[in-house]
Amino acid sequence: MTAPPRRGDHLAVGTAEVYVDFARRQARGVSPSYERLAYAVARDDDLLALLDSLPPPTRQPNLLFGVVRLLGGPVDDPAAFHDFTVAHWPAVEAQMRRRLTQTNEAGRCAVLLPVLAALPQPLALLEVGASAGLCLYPDRYAYRYDDGPTVGDGEPLLDCATAGMTPPRTRPEVVWRAGLDLTPLDVTDAADVAWLDALIWPEQEHRRARLAAAAAVAAADPPLLVRGDLIDDLPALAASAPPEATLVVFHTAVLYHVPAPRRSVFVDLVRGLPGHWVANEGPDILRHGALPPPPDDTLHNVLALDGRPLAWTRPHGQGMTWFS
Repeated sequence: MTAPPRRGDHLAVGTAEVYVDFARRQARGVSPSYERLAYAVARDDDLLALLDSLPPPTRQPNLLFGVVRLLGGPVDDPAAFHDFTVAHWPAVEAQMRRRLTQTNEAGRCAVLLPVLAALPQPLALLEVGASAGLCLYPDRYAYRYDDGPTVGDGEPLLDCATAGMTPPRTRPEVVWRAGLDLTPLDVTDAADVAWLDALIWPEQEHRRARLAAAAAVAAADPPLLVRGDLIDDLPALAASAPPEATLVVFHTAVLYHVPAPRRSVFVDLVRGLPGHWVANEGPDILRHGALPPPPDDTLHNVLALDGRPLAWTRPHGQGMTWFS
């Protein structure tokens, strides 16, 4: 059994708990190397002290591990990871201060599809926190729910386990797609794609292949990606959508980057826009009141349409449990 983190300096307690929570709820059963590494960091006074020199939002495991991978460091052995990170801390710190965890997982389209396919067609998609815009192509990917028939064709093929729902049979019709991001990434830029690749967990070669396939789709027909703020710049971008299409503003695992007071402002803003709002966020990030218990104690998001919660979803789109 892995020992609990030491509780030394009080400044390190919160950071250690973040890494333990990541190991237990996100990496367990998904990435043995990241589970092992997160527990090791939670017990490592040297690394905790370095992490606590950073602003709290930048101390998160995915960002640290992704930056070390981007810089060519090892993530399969905790001792080697410690040595590399300490020795190269100035470079690691610089990257952690300038980057965001812009995980652009196309697999999340599998949990968005049941909602998007049921809305009045055609759609004008506007993603908040779009990264490179790979989730703006739900009409171009293929899907397989449980052991059912494939929906659509092409690559990547997105698999999703479901409970309590009838999977969709069609893909949406998308006539306009745009993304808003503070630092949008370009899938035609090798350095940007390298960062997206570094954010994929070590054992998940299927996600690495999925990224390559989705990036090829986006590169062949690039979306409109606008550098801007989700509050200040959203209304103007939404107003540019074609009026004959149903506007859908959506976001997934984005609002944890946003301070709580601005989340409330964003919610009020997006509720006032025409069309529909689809959110896929953690229950502690975007609160919905009473929810049924999640299927297990691993990390789940809540899929919601216009503020009404619909389902528990897994972070990378690998599963969803409908509420009714």
